[in-house]
Amino acid sequence: MKGMLAGAAAITAAGLSPLTAVAQAAEKPYRVKGNINHAVCQWCFNDMSVEELCMAAKAMGIKGIDLVGPKDWPVLKKYGLESTMCNGAEINLVDGWNEPKNHATLIKNYSDMIPQVGKAGYKNLICFSGNRRGMDDETGLKNCVAGLKKVLPLAEKHKVVLVMELLNSRVDHKDYQCDKTAWGVELAKRLGSENFKLLYDIYHMQIDEGDVIRTIRDNHQYIAHYHTAGVPGRHEIDESQELYYPAIMKAIHETGFKGYVAQEFIPVQPDKLASLKKAVQICDV
Repeated sequence: MKGMLAGAAAITAAGLSPLTAVAQAAEKPYRVKGNINHAVCQWCFNDMSVEELCMAAKAMGIKGIDLVGPKDWPVLKKYGLESTMCNGAEINLVDGWNEPKNHATLIKNYSDMIPQVGKAGYKNLICFSGNRRGMDDETGLKNCVAGLKKVLPLAEKHKVVLVMELLNSRVDHKDYQCDKTAWGVELAKRLGSENFKLLYDIYHMQIDEGDVIRTIRDNHQYIAHYHTAGVPGRHEIDESQELYYPAIMKAIHETGFKGYVAQEFIPVQPDKLASLKKAVQICDV
């Protein structure tokens, strides 16, 4: 990546725009092994434009960008990248499917968004349980089932998978209900549809329950997508943190997983793109 950027700088000096320069310098991407489909979350690099991130991602062998909505899909298509986890139908992280008073809004939002995702040729659309606010696990499950069943037939029609993210409730998302794999898996079992699955965020689940590799092996059939980040701190996944990502990626690959693993760490190193490239290489087992 440093070589690519240096080449881009030289081309820019010759009179081309920075975007054109990076695009030309990125024509020969890093060759990934093909066992892991790599993606990156846009919000972690929001000091860059979506187009700049797409060009950098393409050069690293990254196949898609997570958490972008319809307005950015044309840019992704321009660079041959997938929208690997679509968003834009959720209310927010705390007001989700576990609360019946949110159902009318969520049903409208997802009924509008699901056909757009399908028409664009994409597959995954994120959703959230919402916060407990004193609600017990069983009530939350029943409420989520009641609401999600209203939109699952539409998701099935358009071949879209509604993907609920597992988030930790100890550090980052206090009171979030879908904070344990077992709860998410039980929800998936009750819904009984291949068009509802889980986003297993490795960072979040290391904080709330640990035992990452065993959990993945035991529950992989309910998982549609993975996110990464270093623990503690949610930063680079290098030797500065406690998880050993090559072993985790090997375990994911061994389950036969064909979806995407998206980098969702917040870079602290000055060269953010170098951190991203290193993360892809760490996970490229």
